[in-house]
Amino acid sequence: MDAGAVRTCRRGTCANSIPAALASEQLCLDHFLDEALVRTTDTLTRCRDQRPLTRAELEWLLNDALLIVKNLEEGAGKPVPEQRERMLDLLLMLANLHEYVAHHSIRLDRPA
Repeated sequence: MDAGAVRTCRRGTCANSIPAALASEQLCLDHFLDEALVRTTDTLTRCRDQRPLTRAELEWLLNDALLIVKNLEEGAGKPVPEQRERMLDLLLMLANLHEYVAHHSIRLDRPA
């Protein structure tokens, strides 16, 4: 995709632009945060229910954290308070999930 091209979110009728850090996701920041929150909440629930996780799921969550940090860096000069708060809340959830996994016996599904 051309670096100068206007990129808009792939979600339905959303016309929000896509931050550079989310170009591969093709989502605006709000929709990315919505999806990442669902993934994080689902994973934490599965851990608490002692259901196994896949390595791919854990890698996806790590990628979510990295994308959030990149967006925080990109928007440091022009923060949108609500988005910044959502990003920080999600980072805290991901950190808590990491701590939970580190201190509990979490099973990982191993491919056959």
